[in-house]
Amino acid sequence: MDDGEAPATTTDLLLGGRFAVVQPARGHHRAGTDALLLAAAVPTDARGLVVDLGAGCGTAGLAVAARCPAVTVALVEREPLLTGLARAALAVPENAGFADRVTVVEADIGAPEAERVAAGLARGGATHVILNPPFHAPEAVRASPAAGRAAAHVLAADGLERWLRTAAWALAPGGVVAVIFPADGLDRLLSALEGRFGAVAIRPVHPRAGTPAIRVVVRAGLGSRGPMRLCDRLVLHAGTGSAWTAEADAIFRDAAPLAFA
Repeated sequence: MDDGEAPATTTDLLLGGRFAVVQPARGHHRAGTDALLLAAAVPTDARGLVVDLGAGCGTAGLAVAARCPAVTVALVEREPLLTGLARAALAVPENAGFADRVTVVEADIGAPEAERVAAGLARGGATHVILNPPFHAPEAVRASPAAGRAAAHVLAADGLERWLRTAAWALAPGGVVAVIFPADGLDRLLSALEGRFGAVAIRPVHPRAGTPAIRVVVRAGLGSRGPMRLCDRLVLHAGTGSAWTAEADAIFRDAAPLAFA
């Protein structure tokens, strides 16, 4: 691909056709179950502003807008290519029913406060913040040669602290953050939440029964003193095949919420 050539993209329907995402065909992280699980952590009856930090092309935030009719959504992403695709998605016919409730904010979550505000991200205005941060420390993995994929998977040197600090900054008092993260990084995530968030609820996600968890979806309240809860596991696949379990099918096809009972 020449430097000035636009990348090939695909337009893909998700949540049983409830919304569409426009995404690079290659060279960047592609939409998948992680984004939909993260979106499902926002209750269907949520209200107010939901901020998707590091939104990429907008999969999780668009899923929230499609699922939750009473929210507005801000997709916050620093990469111009991806913010352009998020804006393109708002013009797709399948997204017409909620496009007027979604804004795209081109900003780096680690930028100074004045820059974030100038870009359109307000302090203390969100009822929910969702984030799917990069998973891996730079020294732990061999980064993808594709810069876009590497940025989506490799955690910066300051780790999760920057992400959770910005989430707390964006939330209104009593607001909720939801994070999806590898199960083997739960200790790092809990450490980053400490001091800002409480009432932490954790749902382990297993590929199938009898296998270790690969992800955790964690929800926590800003400034809460509530106790931590380990919730029932979510198993994605039934038996040894590729079919979803009933709960996973309800989340991925029927837009059901992810319960934290």
